[in-house]
Amino acid sequence: MKLAYTTTYDARSLTGSNEWSGLGYYISQSLKKQGMHLEYFGPLEEKFIFRIVQKCKRRYYKFFQNTHYEKDSELLVLKHYAHQISKMLSVRNAEIVFSATIRPIVYLECKQPIVFWADATCAGLVDFYSQYSNLCEESLDNWHMMEKLALEKCKLAIYASEWAAQTAIEYYGADPTKVKVVPFGANIHSQRTLTEIKGLIAARPANKCKLLFLGVDWYRKGGDVALKVAEELNNLGLDTELTVVGCQPIVEGRLPSFVKSLGYISKSTIAGKEKINQLIAESHLLILPSRAECYGVVFCEANSFGVPCISRKVGGITTIIKPNINGNLFDINADISEYCDYITRLFDNYSDYQSLALSSFNEYQSRLNWVVAGKTVKNLLRENI
Repeated sequence: MKLAYTTTYDARSLTGSNEWSGLGYYISQSLKKQGMHLEYFGPLEEKFIFRIVQKCKRRYYKFFQNTHYEKDSELLVLKHYAHQISKMLSVRNAEIVFSATIRPIVYLECKQPIVFWADATCAGLVDFYSQYSNLCEESLDNWHMMEKLALEKCKLAIYASEWAAQTAIEYYGADPTKVKVVPFGANIHSQRTLTEIKGLIAARPANKCKLLFLGVDWYRKGGDVALKVAEELNNLGLDTELTVVGCQPIVEGRLPSFVKSLGYISKSTIAGKEKINQLIAESHLLILPSRAECYGVVFCEANSFGVPCISRKVGGITTIIKPNINGNLFDINADISEYCDYITRLFDNYSDYQSLALSSFNEYQSRLNWVVAGKTVKNLLRENI
């Protein structure tokens, strides 16, 4: 099976594909490991004149309409992407065009069936993330048109979550038979055995709760909630430590003594990767009560260490975290006491925590890794194309 793998950036290495948290790279590797031959159609060129156009539009809408122009919705760029892909298809032998997100293929006309894999629809993003709020009318119209076009011309529309898939069907009227859900895997190399995971779980203290917050956006990822949970757990008599990685906690006054703020740790270095792995492995729970999240690969990564996750019922998170199987989810307006009641119950009956941790690792092994994802996509391509 020969795929024209289309990305706007270079997906052949993690260095080139950081634009989408490395997902473009991991998707390609998951497909290659299933024996599929990939022709990389990327990075795609974006003409300098288009950047000037985007810059002028951004300034115009900001100063004259007080709205936000989203550069990813610029049709001139999308048409140029399609033109480049068409030229490459004319000289390369590909059976399927496979795109990471919709942008490269919105205007593509070709004889090959088109498939894309994404984590959200445009409708799902609007007013969900702060950077996609207050969009100008041009950006809104273009975004919705892009999604509708891509869904009409594709043979398969693969999304990482039920949330994204449902918005495609309900908002854009996508054919439900062509919309599929395949969760992304953990962006982490793991060959840990069940015996090793049992050892990690056993090494975690039963008389101290170690919470890990791992995110670059303190507010969107719910750092303020995580801090209040840790504070209240300590007030309730459960010795609790909150380790913050990826950003600096935003607090009034001095940082509480129970918070360890380690700042940003780069996973691009061996030392950084090993440090993050160590922090996850030593933690009881990953707590990331996000206000907005298309997916959340970090939850899959935590599960790969037998670490359950605490979050909210928003976006694609509900596909990853199954309550009382690999963590728990709370309503967006849930009181801090609800988080604390759940966590204290786990420590009051510590064997329940250990069972949850083992179950979390099983979720990683059975459905939240790239091998399973790659196999699932390969089967979908065989059955539908």
